[in-house]
Parts: sequence; structure tokens; C-alpha cells
Amino acid sequence: MNLLTTLTLREFAAFFRLPVGWVVIALYLILSGVVFVVGSLAPGTPATLRTFFGVSTFLLLPVCPAITMRLFADEFRAGTVESLMTAPIPDFTLVLSKYLAAVLFLLSMLLPTLTYPIILFFISDPPPDPGPIVAGYLSLILTGLLYLSLGTLASALTSSQTLAFLGTFMTILALLLISSIAADQLPRAWGDALRSLSISTRVADFARGVIDSAHLVYFLTASALILILTHVALESRRWR
Repeated sequence: MNLLTTLTLREFAAFFRLPVGWVVIALYLILSGVVFVVGSLAPGTPATLRTFFGVSTFLLLPVCPAITMRLFADEFRAGTVESLMTAPIPDFTLVLSKYLAAVLFLLSMLLPTLTYPIILFFISDPPPDPGPIVAGYLSLILTGLLYLSLGTLASALTSSQTLAFLGTFMTILALLLISSIAADQLPRAWGDALRSLSISTRVADFARGVIDSAHLVYFLTASALILILTHVALESRRWR
């Protein structure tokens, strides 16, 4: 556990030593702040953060690949991965530490947005329902966990950060399209199977304040399975 914590904190600190980390946070906060002001603070609008959560879920599509693109790809490009893989560090610990660092970075990016519901509670009469707000943040975190796991896998498959970014972005986009548009064009049995993979449907439930345990299991299980695939991809490099 001490090894995992040390590696995670080292990787997390690396995000803030590079300009890309600060740029990602700054751009996200600027865009989300504009959405909050326009969508939630306009006179006569309901006291809700639904618009903010909807746009933030969309912003995760490019943000998560930007966070994860360098995790392994940069190590492969610089050749430093060889020293990591020959060190007494289990491969899955290495995978998990990089993934957890990316998760911590995502949480750090979302942390300043907690001021939005605080402001809304102070200026709104009646105050907003806390249920949809809690569910909305939970949906952002769970969706981020899944997207970051896909990004970690993509980064472990290439030494190019650009390819890792594009691979993650296109995979997420394909998953969203296949589980919605493509599912409607297929026979019912196939369509229902694809719709069961839908992220959008689950996010929509969270937006209504519905926290379904099945949705929690879906996001956590899918993320865990993808991390296992990342471990397999890293192990395959060891034996080449």
C-alpha cells in the first residue's frame, strides 16, 4: 500500500509540473463557469445545476483523453518504462497508481465547482433540491472513472500521446453512438443488448436524481475490467 501511495502521489504531482495539467483545469473551469452563470444564475431560471452537469459530461469526452494520454505513452517514448518494469513493482500496482493519479487529477478539477451549488443555495428561494446535485456529481465521477480507464488502456498500447488521445476519444465516441443511434437500427434483441451498454441513459437517470445500484455496478465493473486489460497489455510488453 505504501508503494501504491508513493507512486500515485508522484504521478499526481507530475500533472502539475506540466503546462497541460493547468491548461486542462483552466479551460474546464472557464467553460463550466460560463455555463453555470448562463444556465443557473439567469433571472427567472429554476435553481438547478442540470445544465452544468449536462455540459460537464460532454466536456469529459475530450478532457479525460487529455488527462490520460501521457500516462504510459510518455514513458514508452522516453524509454523510462524499462526501468519501471525492471524495478520490484508489480505491473498492476503500476497501472493502478497511474490510474488513481488521473482520478485524483479529475477530482481536483471538479473540486472548485463545488462553489456552484453553494452559491445557488445562498441566492435561490426556494433552495435547490440537494438530491439531483449529489446524483449529478456522482454521475460525473463515475463517467470520469470509465473514460479514464479507457484512456489508461489506450496509453498503454502506444508510445504516441496523440494516438493515445485520439484512440480514447474515438472509442468513447463510438461507444456513445453504438449504444444509441446504432441500437435503434438493429433488430430488437441486438438493440436491447447495445442499449444496455448505454452511458447516456445512465447519466440521464442521475440527472433526475435517481441513484440506481445497477448503474454503480456498471461503471465500476467496466472500469475494473478495462484496467485488467491494461495490465495484460503491459505484461505483453514485458515478454516481447
